[in-house]
Amino acid sequence: MWCLPSVRPNVSVMMIKSSFHHHPPILKLTCKFSTTTTSSPYLPPLFSIAPMMEWTDNHYRTLARLITKHAWLYTEMIAAQTIVHQQNNLDKFLAFSPQQHPIVLQIGGSNVESLTKAAKLADAYGYDEINLNCGCPSPKVAGHGCFGVSLMLNPKLVGDAMSAIADNTNVPVTVKCRIGVDDHDSYDELCDFVYKVSTLSPTRHFIVHSRKALLGGISPADNRRIPPLKYEYYYALVRDFPDLRFTINGGITSISMVNASLKEGAHGVMVGRAAYNNPWQTLGHVDTAVYGVPSSGLTRRQVLEQYQVYGDAILGTQGNGRPNVRDLVKPLLNIFHSENGNSLWKRRADAAFRECKTVGSLLEESLKAIPDSVLDSPIAVSPESGEEDVFADVHNVLPPPYKAQEQQLILCA
Repeated sequence: MWCLPSVRPNVSVMMIKSSFHHHPPILKLTCKFSTTTTSSPYLPPLFSIAPMMEWTDNHYRTLARLITKHAWLYTEMIAAQTIVHQQNNLDKFLAFSPQQHPIVLQIGGSNVESLTKAAKLADAYGYDEINLNCGCPSPKVAGHGCFGVSLMLNPKLVGDAMSAIADNTNVPVTVKCRIGVDDHDSYDELCDFVYKVSTLSPTRHFIVHSRKALLGGISPADNRRIPPLKYEYYYALVRDFPDLRFTINGGITSISMVNASLKEGAHGVMVGRAAYNNPWQTLGHVDTAVYGVPSSGLTRRQVLEQYQVYGDAILGTQGNGRPNVRDLVKPLLNIFHSENGNSLWKRRADAAFRECKTVGSLLEESLKAIPDSVLDSPIAVSPESGEEDVFADVHNVLPPPYKAQEQQLILCA
């Protein structure tokens, strides 16, 4: 589906008609390398937004797509059991607008039968990839039924699951994982997982959070902070598995860090909290600074006007008053991060929730706090970052090469 760059690709872009009747015109990418040339209807996932529970819902993804046209979007993790048991209500969990392409569905679970049924049901919705969560360290997930990051301890199960998912969908299947779990954190153990899953299934793309997970009762937030980042493990995977694709995740908080990791040979970069906590400054530079193509040119006022149309059109459409105004405004609350009037706008928005019945009325009331100069300025040129380049020395600290042929791999064990 996308090109594997050893360096930043030389891209040529042209408008083409989509082969799917419900898609708008899309971009065609031709990646040119010294060996092969392949085509994809979308630019490759040099930049993707991490799946985040209760954050990357339809509302946030709608906002994100207004700001960046080319970042790859991920759904929240949706449990396979939920999809199977909600067959009469699937739109609530799986529907999305065509504008959100390219978009990846992340599912969670450990029961192969449920994952198989979920993949088959989801296939009708036209996601661009299906991703299996093998990285969530939450006790609610990892501690029940070999779910989330616990799956890394059973690569045969993951391989079987990925093979079953692939048999029931028409799109590529991918895995999101960590670099290890508790004391199972050696580079060779990580390689064993990747090797076995890719051998047992058609999985060719792994999204790797470059921290191990600790399952001793610490919170998901602490699991994003306490285990040290080991980017050298990621780059060693790129070295040792040249036929696979790897996206790096964890601790990357700016576009300058994204480009620094790509410069060192990363196939793609996934950003999480920074894309949510400061969407304008983070996502606003993706198209130009990462992909080297024009941005949408929209101002924040124009983004909010378009989002308002979306929001007011779906108010209460899911029943029981959901989504409500608060649900729909939640993704907007960080769009003025660090700008003049940001604190006042948040206070006014919070007060307006009590009275305002539409997204439009809330924005009309609260945006008085934001200067016109902020509302009407397009995204600024990405400033030079003073951040230390944490990837500059990474190739000098890689672990010894993994030799799969030395492993006694009993794939049916």
